[in-house]
Amino acid sequence: MKRVGIVGYGAYIPRFRIKVEEIARVWGAEKPSLGVEEKSVPDIDEDTITISVEAAKNALKRAGINPKEIKAVFIGSESHPYVVNPSGTTVAEAINASEDLFCADLEFACKAGTAGIQICYAMVKAEMIKYGLAIGADCAQSRPGDALEYTAGAGGAAFIIGPYEESLAEIEDTISYATDTPDFFRAEGEEYPQHAGRFTGEPAYFKHVIEATKRLLEKTGYNVNDFDYVVFHMPNGKFPLRAAKILGIPFEKIKDSLNVVEKIGNAYSGSSLLGLCYVLDIAKPGNKILLTSYGSGAGADSFSIVVTDKIIEKRDKAPKTSYYIERKEYIDYGIYAKLRGKLKM
Repeated sequence: MKRVGIVGYGAYIPRFRIKVEEIARVWGAEKPSLGVEEKSVPDIDEDTITISVEAAKNALKRAGINPKEIKAVFIGSESHPYVVNPSGTTVAEAINASEDLFCADLEFACKAGTAGIQICYAMVKAEMIKYGLAIGADCAQSRPGDALEYTAGAGGAAFIIGPYEESLAEIEDTISYATDTPDFFRAEGEEYPQHAGRFTGEPAYFKHVIEATKRLLEKTGYNVNDFDYVVFHMPNGKFPLRAAKILGIPFEKIKDSLNVVEKIGNAYSGSSLLGLCYVLDIAKPGNKILLTSYGSGAGADSFSIVVTDKIIEKRDKAPKTSYYIERKEYIDYGIYAKLRGKLKM
């Protein structure tokens, strides 16, 4: 069957940051040990759509294609600006994509972006389209004073999926694993999500990330030693490290992606995909990447990705993820509350 890969990729992270210790100071709490030092905060004019547009523009720069050839756009997010009115059509028009367009907004907690990649991968493989755009982006919500407030960040990543011959990385294979495990949820009309505390760990995150990864390894015949880099969903800095340890993955293989969560927090649907962007920014031709996302509710998508020679010519055509991580301006809790409307209790 037709070989498929990543033709272009791009990241975007808002410039504002708030330190975890500043949030703890306001609530009279000790700074939590979560492997997160600070998190990104969207400006008053930034949301999932604007983040998606910027990430998509960067992906187009690397792809070097006519945007009119993009005939599928899927945006995964927990924070689409509208309940009724798609984010995808606005993004498609902003980047001048084709109007002959397959388009949908996706929701599956933090794995909605990788679900979009799987859809585009299947459509390109089936030769329904030549190029598809998949985006994972979020302005993560968290109740003031809740444990989530220390990690819920903002950012997004975009991937143009297309023929192998033009790809900077081939998607060798992918698999998903899902069960009814409601560890994290937000009902219609509720402003902030709820979570099941410690329940979000063992039967939720770890079960699904580990099971999806094992099933991908079984399907492909690989083992963890065959991969040069590993990227897991990063709700904090501790969970992916523990998952790696359970799977026998050395710290050296996962440490690079953790630069994302340490400096910007958990960008929800953008989390694992920003980790992938960070790794693609430094990977060499021939390197193999294991990516496993996670979405509450619950499920995980796992991918085997191999970097091609085209990474060298395409990588520097757009800002690297590290640029957005280091491009920052610190704010205090008062400005943070004003920007995110968190004075509403």
